[in-house]
Amino acid sequence: MSLRGKVCIVTGAGRGIGRAITLRLARQGANIMMVARTQSDLAETARLATDDACRCIVHEADVTQSGQVDALIAHCEQAFGSIDVLVNNAGTAPLASIEKTTDDMLATALAVNVSAVVYACRAAWKALSRSQGTIINLSSMAATDPFPGFAVYGATKAWVNVFTQALAGEGKKVGIKVFAVGPGAVETELLRKNFPGFPAAQTLQPDDIAGAVEWLLDDRCRHMTGQTLYVRK
Repeated sequence: MSLRGKVCIVTGAGRGIGRAITLRLARQGANIMMVARTQSDLAETARLATDDACRCIVHEADVTQSGQVDALIAHCEQAFGSIDVLVNNAGTAPLASIEKTTDDMLATALAVNVSAVVYACRAAWKALSRSQGTIINLSSMAATDPFPGFAVYGATKAWVNVFTQALAGEGKKVGIKVFAVGPGAVETELLRKNFPGFPAAQTLQPDDIAGAVEWLLDDRCRHMTGQTLYVRK
């Protein structure tokens, strides 16, 4: 499979799974807009991708702000002329019992894990319909089997799964494929922040999830639209 010349947007591309996805797509020759809030993280991802036969641009944005999402989609179309793939990877994982879940924790989880996905899909929909492109939303095993303290996080990711399924139905009319990838525990900064003692032998690597994203972009997966692919060790 080759993505040479395809235009991909990856949110949360500055580190972890988003960085791994970016590097995977770059190795396949895709042109990539890398999106995150931290310029230094984006710069490091771009540096790591420079040896690949692709063109990468960075775009600093807060994807919880619909205006900023509209602007990054417009920037991508202006820079590359089209959009073929949208990977909604940016996410947050608050860990708290329900009695300790604050208003701010709830609002942030909904903004990043729910609203940002809607904003990006909505803004990119026309461009993706022209290219008959693909959307991949990052979900989680927590959508079906949440740890204690992950009630809010798991619920937002269950929402991602239902949204993915529903959007795939709309996408069939215009040739857009929509998938979700639900990782188990992945060796990232986010995991270690919440679960510092989690056994390393039971964690996936970010590139394992990037490989699943890459696989779903193969044309042989086109009839799987609407499904969530779970990846766990």
